[in-house]
This record gives sequence, C-alpha cells and structure tokens, in this order.
Amino acid sequence: MDRVDFTPVLKILPKLPPHILSKLMMWAKGVNTEGIEEMRKIPSYNDEALKGQRLGQRSIRLNRAYRAIYSMHFDGTIRIILIEEVNKHEY
Repeated sequence: MDRVDFTPVLKILPKLPPHILSKLMMWAKGVNTEGIEEMRKIPSYNDEALKGQRLGQRSIRLNRAYRAIYSMHFDGTIRIILIEEVNKHEY
C-alpha cells in the first residue's frame, strides 16, 4: 500500500493556512487507506504529471493558490517535495 512521506516539508507544514494543511492531510489519509490511484480519480485535487524540469513528478491542487508537488518511489512511498503558493500576478 502507498505511504506519504512529509519529511522534506516538515518545517513548512506549521506555517501553512489551517484549511490548506487540512486538505493535504485528507489527501494523505486517502492515499494511505485507498491508494494513490483512487485519489487521482478525485477531480478536486486535479492530480497531474508535471513537465520540463519537474518531469517525473506530479502535483495536486490544494486550492486555487496552493499546490503540493510529490514524487513516487518504487517502495510505495509518495514523497511530498514542495508545497508552493501559486500566484499568477507579477508584482
């Protein structure tokens, strides 16, 4: 069964807005119980493969502004690599 590893992002988890952290934890719980393939079927997460420099990685949508980027490993570990705030505006 799949297992989510938060080790690379442990320092930023407490800094996330509570609703973002909650959605990420619900996704992780679903991955741990149902598996990643079942979680990919949920449209609100908009799970998609990335391209370019992030080829081989995937992202999920936590809301309109936040994405979590993860990688999958052969041992069934899904490692959260980055949680980023997406802002389309250049200031």
